[in-house]
Amino acid sequence: MAFTIYPAIDMRGGKCVRLIQGDYNKETVYGNSPFDMAKSFKDAGATWIHMVDLDGAKDGKRVNDTFVIQAAKELQVNIQIGGGIRTEEDVAHYLENGVARVIIGSMAISNPEFAIDMIKKYGKQIAIGIDAKDGFVATHGWLNTSEARAVDVGKRFADAGCETFIFTDIATDGMLSGPNIEAVKTMAAETGKSVIASGGVSSLQDLIHLKEFESQGVSGAIIGKAIYEGRFSVADALKEVGK
Repeated sequence: MAFTIYPAIDMRGGKCVRLIQGDYNKETVYGNSPFDMAKSFKDAGATWIHMVDLDGAKDGKRVNDTFVIQAAKELQVNIQIGGGIRTEEDVAHYLENGVARVIIGSMAISNPEFAIDMIKKYGKQIAIGIDAKDGFVATHGWLNTSEARAVDVGKRFADAGCETFIFTDIATDGMLSGPNIEAVKTMAAETGKSVIASGGVSSLQDLIHLKEFESQGVSGAIIGKAIYEGRFSVADALKEVGK
């Protein structure tokens, strides 16, 4: 499996925003149209786009789903969506409308049986999102830290058949400080599955470094702020990892 670049679109109030370390009070707006942003990423060559419904994550229900489905249907690009997915109806709503992969995050911690049911029913179309702080899982828009170790959670879902994990180190998210590569590698090694790194990518060098561990299960990187702040473009990232 090739190392994949996932440009990110975080949606709040119908706009494209970025938060720092998941803090809703530290928001920067980067665009008024999630669809236009997705189109720009597709036009730059992206084959996958990572979308997050921040309102949904906070409110516990789908809020910005119309933008996700519009992009999935009109752009012919693979989209993975997280945020506000609490029921099988939510999962089916996205998958039946052309979304390639649904990310189960907080519900994987609060209701692991639900997540396991979804993995068994929908297979590779389900990813488990694990957000960690100091090695422990954080939930509900990172407002709470649990007593569950991230690697233990990963292993449980790997045993249940999950093939893809999205691992976010909260300490690095939105900080442009470089990803926590050791934590990503550990998650891949412990689960034996594909792990997408999320949070902290600030340079093409970070991508080069992550890609070095592709054979060990580090299968891609989600990139947000670095693109929006002009550190490098989606095209630059795709060119770099394509070498």
